Amino acid sequence: MEAISFFFKHPHMNIKSKFKSKSKSKPKSKFKSKSKFTILKQTTTSQNIETLQNSPPPPPHITQIPSKLTITTNNNQNRNPKNLQSLASTIFNTLDEFICAFLDSPLCPCVDPEHVLSGNTAPVVDELPPTACEVDGRSGPLPSCLNGAYIRNGPNPQFISTDSRRRPYHLLDGDGMLHVIRISGGRATFCSRYVKTHKHIVERENGYPFVPSVFASFNNGFPPSVARLLLTLARLVAGHFDPLNQGFGAANTSVSLLPAGGGLFALCESDLPYRVKVTEEGDVITLGRHDFHSTEPFNLMTAHPKIDRETGEAFAYQYSVFRPFLKFFRINSDGRKQKDVAINSIHGCTVIHDFAITKNYAVFGDSQIVVKPEWVLRGRSPVGVDSGKVPRLGFIPKYAEDDGEMVWVDSPGLNMLHCVNAWEEEEDGGAATVVVVGSNALNVNQVFENIGLAELRLEKFTINLNSKTVKRRSLFEETVLDFGTVNPAYAGKKNRYVYAAVIESKGIVGAVKLDLSLTGDNHNRDCTVAQHLYGSGCTGGELSFVPRESNNPLMEEDNGYLITYVHDTNTGESKFLVMDAKSPTLDIIAAVKLPRWVPTGFHGLFVPETDLNKL
Repeated sequence: MEAISFFFKHPHMNIKSKFKSKSKSKPKSKFKSKSKFTILKQTTTSQNIETLQNSPPPPPHITQIPSKLTITTNNNQNRNPKNLQSLASTIFNTLDEFICAFLDSPLCPCVDPEHVLSGNTAPVVDELPPTACEVDGRSGPLPSCLNGAYIRNGPNPQFISTDSRRRPYHLLDGDGMLHVIRISGGRATFCSRYVKTHKHIVERENGYPFVPSVFASFNNGFPPSVARLLLTLARLVAGHFDPLNQGFGAANTSVSLLPAGGGLFALCESDLPYRVKVTEEGDVITLGRHDFHSTEPFNLMTAHPKIDRETGEAFAYQYSVFRPFLKFFRINSDGRKQKDVAINSIHGCTVIHDFAITKNYAVFGDSQIVVKPEWVLRGRSPVGVDSGKVPRLGFIPKYAEDDGEMVWVDSPGLNMLHCVNAWEEEEDGGAATVVVVGSNALNVNQVFENIGLAELRLEKFTINLNSKTVKRRSLFEETVLDFGTVNPAYAGKKNRYVYAAVIESKGIVGAVKLDLSLTGDNHNRDCTVAQHLYGSGCTGGELSFVPRESNNPLMEEDNGYLITYVHDTNTGESKFLVMDAKSPTLDIIAAVKLPRWVPTGFHGLFVPETDLNKL
């Protein structure tokens, strides 16, 4: 799951630990460093990356993913003085290392970097400038509707620990890295760039990953939790970073094209979005943190804003550890944030990772996943599960000026993580009904410990707003599914088909197509109508649907393509796959060999050429 929020006035502070990896086939790793933390190489160092149009691309190469992360000890403590801001930095960094070495208990697997950053979740070692790719001719040419860019976001920690005193690290902590394939006229280039956030920049200047994480920094007992809290306060006083004015999120969760204001953004829910640009050559430039011209305090927003395609408006929200715990807002068609609507009927800080909109409503899930800052003083993460809380769904008119018309419906057992789509229907008698399709964590206690054990299922929820009742229907009983997507033309409207990722313990192993018309009272089986497994040793990511003709309203809903990145550990190759969404086996109709592997990430987005040209 993607980064969540809390810490001080802003919700989430991420820690970047960078690791030294050693491939079994190459016992002498080229990533050895003289310091306990190795900084990953980058081809540029400024916040705004220059377009590398005058530099010839390096030859394509394949980097083998290490089968297991290896941590080594090196007693040489020399640091590059350019990376040390002051004597205070040296003292603070030494104190942090002392906490790791002498106060931390043995790390549990969910925050042990040797465990977390292994296999396909290990970070790539540097940025990659735009590099020409080979289109696999055995599959077929790239469809013309794919002219544009596919952008996938995900965590890629900036630092690698090279010392046995490992700093706690959670999967959700890594710096945001955008992996972009730019397609034009059947040709493709690939590029990987960090999002140059405030957190990324100050840690790189310091030469050390010092920004704390709500997932990893405070869940290893009372002494190290309090010590890290005090150390963070000392760094704030010393001016080593400025979270109140410049944020501290990692922008590692998703990518969104907001028609309001015409911007492309990298997002996480612990900070404001960072505006980025994809150049004609396929490079990625970070343009900066963006507040949408807000006239009131505005420090963070969801990583999953929703777009009303008819009005050009964006709808979003922010949650906080301070009252009001939830605030809903919209960004108008001129790209300006409108006044917050305080949701006062939510009585504590709930982690609301995603939401949905329909023609008239915004839909929120008030789950058992909560943020309680006082838990830090108990030596545990402030983000956790309140098992005594009854989950519920909330509905508020999209243009409400206050929460007076908010309707809450109790939904025991429903801990929704991702909303795939939602729409309104009328039942017999004219009862107002909202239908929501989303993922539900049946074992919510494992969401942050081991997502593979959280038993995520895609479900269809039918809510009668008059009687305040909920009907639930699982779409695929026995298989773990998440990262659902639909044809974007049907967002907020009734749709028939959902495309989702099949998840096993080793990662995403395939894709399924689900038919929602099979969820009626006369159907008792699962809704799967097509499936494609990537094969032994292969792991993929979230799917994006690209219509064959985006401007043709007569096109069938499933007439288009599913795209994603897939890595094959057997060959060490990563590919960009294009699958036929109408095929009963989701046939691969085109593939692009990438110049290096792409780690497991979170959410992606396809941006058509016409939209790229407007940015």
